[in-house]
Amino acid sequence: MTATLEKTQPVTLHRTVPPAAAPGPWSVQAIQALLELPFMDLVYKAQTVHREHFPAGDIELATLLSVKTGGCPENCGYCPQAAEFDTGVEAGKLMAVDEVLRAAQAAKDAGATRFCMGAAWRAPKDRDVEKVAELVAAVKGLGLQTCATLGMLEPQQATQLKAAGLDYYNHNLDTAPEYYADVVSTRTYQDRLDTLASVRSAGISVCCGGIVGMGETPVHRAGLIAQLANLDPYPESVPINSLVRVPGTPMADADPVDPFDFVRMIAVARITMPKARVRLSAGRQQMGDAVQALCFLAGANSIFYGDKLLVTGNPDADADTRLLQTLGLKASMAA
Repeated sequence: MTATLEKTQPVTLHRTVPPAAAPGPWSVQAIQALLELPFMDLVYKAQTVHREHFPAGDIELATLLSVKTGGCPENCGYCPQAAEFDTGVEAGKLMAVDEVLRAAQAAKDAGATRFCMGAAWRAPKDRDVEKVAELVAAVKGLGLQTCATLGMLEPQQATQLKAAGLDYYNHNLDTAPEYYADVVSTRTYQDRLDTLASVRSAGISVCCGGIVGMGETPVHRAGLIAQLANLDPYPESVPINSLVRVPGTPMADADPVDPFDFVRMIAVARITMPKARVRLSAGRQQMGDAVQALCFLAGANSIFYGDKLLVTGNPDADADTRLLQTLGLKASMAA
């Protein structure tokens, strides 16, 4: 039986979310219908949408650096940087400007056009934001796009980062509102939405996605995409992560995601957010080349480039270069 794909008024998930100007609003039911399409039909639809909005073979290379590692007071069940989990990650201080600049220059030399700085804070203090603003200005001076992920932000902090040259702020929703309490209890879904609102108000582009494989059900996956696609506007960058199961975290024993289900999430993100950079993010090291190729076919057009994602592994740059060459994909030169 063919699934009905008409877009309808969105159901209420956690708060009233402004409908996206285009192509939404998307209901959870409509997104579930997409997820349930025959695999080949879904990937074909996603690739068709992708070709309408992006050049064929264009891939954005972004590099992520942990500028302040460990000791986070949050209890996100997937995160090895949470202070209450014994994962072997030691808390460190914020890196110096010259250290970050060396890493950023190396990323640029390797072909990256965006440099993201992550700090394991629940919410940075004003003095922390001042120091990160220095990092942002220095990296911006290299001609790279700048991105930061620092936890929850107040409006004035977002404004300060924008003034320093911050292009993107990453703050993931992680999952659907109904499943959120199963993932983290030290902050609310509304906290995350409020940070996104602060970032938008400051004129910073939004990088926001989620994680697949935390024990959520298919309806939760549809709910996550509905939240993202119905933001007004939807995020410019949408990282879709496959859970990296880190020993010592509560989700270390979660069942692995079916690779085809993961590709489906990439495809539906592309269809519902056609102009976004859909980033094939954490978990690539466990996927293998074939699954990654399917993700690119389904509309992923961005990756984190480099051998580390904050504190977890990532394919090395040489492996990524070989894969992109094999697939005929080329790094975007836009900065």
